[in-house]
Amino acid sequence: MANGDTTPSRVGQINASGDANALFLKVFSNEILTTFDETNIMKDLHTVRSISSGKSAQFPVSGVASAKYHTPGQDILDAGNSYLSAIKHNEKIINIDDMLVSSTFIANIDEVKNHYSVRSIYAKEIGKALAKRFDLAVMKTWVAAARTSTPNVTGGNAGTSVNTGNGLDTAAEIIDALFGMAQSLDEKDVPNDGQRFAVLTPAQYYKLLTSDNIAVNRDVDGIGSVSKGTVPMVAGIKLFKSQHLADLQALGAEANQDQDDDNAANDVFGGSGTGYNGDISDTGLIGGHPQAVGSVKLLDLATEEEYSVAHQGTLFVAKYALGHGILRPECAVEYRL
Repeated sequence: MANGDTTPSRVGQINASGDANALFLKVFSNEILTTFDETNIMKDLHTVRSISSGKSAQFPVSGVASAKYHTPGQDILDAGNSYLSAIKHNEKIINIDDMLVSSTFIANIDEVKNHYSVRSIYAKEIGKALAKRFDLAVMKTWVAAARTSTPNVTGGNAGTSVNTGNGLDTAAEIIDALFGMAQSLDEKDVPNDGQRFAVLTPAQYYKLLTSDNIAVNRDVDGIGSVSKGTVPMVAGIKLFKSQHLADLQALGAEANQDQDDDNAANDVFGGSGTGYNGDISDTGLIGGHPQAVGSVKLLDLATEEEYSVAHQGTLFVAKYALGHGILRPECAVEYRL
């Protein structure tokens, strides 16, 4: 006699067998990866190197060559004739910080009672948390690079940190800063290879878009758009907007910053023992060339999950192991308020 039981279609199973949550977990991981990429602005704007093992990585830094008119008959290889360029070399060591994690715990009973899935919501929040910490650490390192007064190689150039004496409150002030950034990079022989960029707060970005100081369809070669809300380039510098820069400005003095960054393995502000933390209370906008700052990646963004019988719920963890450091300070520019 039939007992009324039925065989449900388990949408989380693979080929109707095995773990009933297998496919759900993959969705959770993909949500984290997607959100991290969508909210992270600095990942593609600096130099990233992956290593398979170890606690640090070496970045070689080289100087420039010289040129001299040749006198017929003189030996080019004779050091006394000064034809040979003594190209200077140095290295920058970037250490791997401790593993950065973002996690959440979902109680089984809550998932059963709830009328909508919270896994994708929680996944986005975990991804956003990691992306923000990544961006802020790289931005702090960028500020430190711009304020570095000692070149990495003898005869090289230092970073550029300009105190504007204003709040960059108008489009005219922002445009002046961007042209000043381009000039500084040119004067320090930073490549103008299409990779120069600047990061602005949303407020700064939209001031450019709506101001009479910049006619979008004329001044950006017709590729800017009021309807789309884009100003791609000024003075040969690609423009990016990020709320993370506004968050950086809001951190202000070192004492107000997340002290967890004090424990970083890299001390980018120069021997103060504060990791990525420094006084960024007057940072206005940043930019330059991706060669300014480097990141070493030991463990790329990864996710883990574990169902706990003892706790009757599932722990979800997203993590990565990275480190950030200054490579070529002459490629970094900061405009201060």
